Amino acid sequence: MPTSYPRDRFDDVPRQAARVGAHRAEQPRTPRGVVLLWAALATVVLTIAGIIGFLVLSQRADELPSQPQSQPTVTPVVDTTYTVLVLNGTGTAGVAEEVAGRLVAAGWAEDKVVPSDSSATDFPQTTVYYAAPEEEAAALGVAQAIGGARTEQSDQYSTPGDEEQELAVVVGLDRVSAG
Repeated sequence: MPTSYPRDRFDDVPRQAARVGAHRAEQPRTPRGVVLLWAALATVVLTIAGIIGFLVLSQRADELPSQPQSQPTVTPVVDTTYTVLVLNGTGTAGVAEEVAGRLVAAGWAEDKVVPSDSSATDFPQTTVYYAAPEEEAAALGVAQAIGGARTEQSDQYSTPGDEEQELAVVVGLDRVSAG
């Protein structure tokens, strides 16, 4: 093995160590005071923008009505001229007959109250259905007569072309669990 090698360019070391290649000089550090100044400026700008945004939104809130518009309340009316279809929306037998009995006790004629079974046996809440807005007072009267129920406008239980005034009560599971 040879003990000496021929000289090449790497053997020549310059007297001053100048960097060669992809070495980069360090960037000078930004003074901490400048960083703190920029952070303070950003905080002030964001605070002012937040205050202005709040003031703009609060002025818009003043323009909105402060109280919700009160809807006219409908007074329940017990109108025994309506035919009331009472559907048992539970799996418990006799519930529709019990509610029909309450309506008869409240003044409806027995031939005006028709108890029957519903196709659903898991109806959640007892509901009185009425077809037209002018029937809402009578529906509320039926709901009051049976001891409370919610009312809803729907033509699902009305007979099309029938001139007779009809309401439908679907007895729900809330009636069975309440007794």
